[in-house]
Amino acid sequence: MRIVVMGAGGVGGYFGAYLAQAGHDVAFVARGAHLDALQRDGLRLEGSRGDIVLPKVTATEDPASLGGTADVILFAVKLYDTETAGVTLMPVVGPETMVVTLQNGVDGPDRLASVLGGAAYVSALIAEPGVVRYTSDMSKIVFGELDGTQSERARRLADACIAAGFSAEVSGDIRATLWEKFVLLATNSALTTVLRQPAGEIYHDGELSGIAREMMEEVAGLAAAEGISIHPETVDRSLALTRSFPPGMYASMYHDLARGRRIEAESLSGLVSRLGRARGVPVPLHTMAWAAMKPWVNGG
Repeated sequence: MRIVVMGAGGVGGYFGAYLAQAGHDVAFVARGAHLDALQRDGLRLEGSRGDIVLPKVTATEDPASLGGTADVILFAVKLYDTETAGVTLMPVVGPETMVVTLQNGVDGPDRLASVLGGAAYVSALIAEPGVVRYTSDMSKIVFGELDGTQSERARRLADACIAAGFSAEVSGDIRATLWEKFVLLATNSALTTVLRQPAGEIYHDGELSGIAREMMEEVAGLAAAEGISIHPETVDRSLALTRSFPPGMYASMYHDLARGRRIEAESLSGLVSRLGRARGVPVPLHTMAWAAMKPWVNGG
């Protein structure tokens, strides 16, 4: 397969490295010092299950320079870059191209045309230019057609991912899958960022764990108001999953905050707050978290 990874950060770099190692024609779209390192030294993926070293990779800032069209685009840019990145990608998008969104939040797929919604389950970040490091044993991608059909193109991609060495599932209700992930994602992102504390400090503290449950229940209630049928045990499962997080793990949004970069709070707790107000669903904890993070949305 010819695969373009739009956004070669933690998520894009992780899955792209596995697919490139498996022999697929993978091109990474990046910028800045990370792009320079990819072009000069290749990509290195580091973690507890062993490293992947790719001395030479195709990397560019401009997808048009790649020529031709892609079979698959793994769309892993920050949510605030969605529209701009979508336009940039047009030269490599053909009538048969699959665009799989691997972003935080739940509204990414609706902001692009002709896509498969996707959810990535991996904790990875750019450790230094050209180096992506994963920090947990999570290694899964779930995606599916937005209309719920079980397409052959989704099945082919899942088979390629599994053969490359990570888990992949085709969801018959990707919107529900995205919201189930969002219950934990929005909450963990808010708590680790606002409190500046890692998962081990938060979820093993009785009072903070209780706040986490309330925040998850806010998102679950909002999903119901949006007409999304998530699993009834989503909150319990999400809390149980937090117990397995590495003690020092932070959400990616915290790392962006710590480095003075823009943060995705507007599409996480900010989205929960806006939708809650629109639907008449009380979401006071996420609204408070959004207010606390708003001054740092543009970095600094």
